[in-house]
Amino acid sequence: MRPVPHATSLRRAPVQRRSAERLARILDACAELLDEVGYDDLSTRAVAERAGVPIGSVYRFFGNKRQMADALAQRNLERFSERVTERLGATGDRGWRHAMDAVLGEYLHMKRTAPGFSLVDFGNQIPVGARRSEPNHRVAGRLTDLLSLHLGRDPDDDLRRTFLIAVETADALVHLAFRMAPEGDEKVIGELREMLRAYLAHVLD
Repeated sequence: MRPVPHATSLRRAPVQRRSAERLARILDACAELLDEVGYDDLSTRAVAERAGVPIGSVYRFFGNKRQMADALAQRNLERFSERVTERLGATGDRGWRHAMDAVLGEYLHMKRTAPGFSLVDFGNQIPVGARRSEPNHRVAGRLTDLLSLHLGRDPDDDLRRTFLIAVETADALVHLAFRMAPEGDEKVIGELREMLRAYLAHVLD
């Protein structure tokens, strides 16, 4: 079964498999409609119709579309983390540069292929979530926990700050790349990769 968002983003967490599958359909429908109509024209009723569930099923999990978008962003982060872990597990320990390429490569892949991702991302593109859980802090924290073990590094404050700066940099330049070209301007992405390698080298080498 595909991962569902952390319970804190839901009015009620799914307990049974059937309920979890219904939630997944709701989020899939939300993602598709975001690509088709945008966030402003997204409605809970349209999501219910697309998902093939009663409107009450949507309100069982979400009070409004903002909560639904935040849950989609959290699911994106869960899937991103799982896929990065799979990439690193499949190739073994090949150093931090390879790990960085795996992280950036998976982010670009989701940016190009995941429904709704261009608007929701991990929560950066529309005003979702609470200020105390700013998306880039969430992503940086998850990557620190994930990569510190893989790299054999202590996830201390210095490493967390380093990854936060790297995430903020990548976020800004990836969005620039996709404003310049539908699939992401390769020259901007190349410059981003070089910047990240130069910056991370002084901490990770």
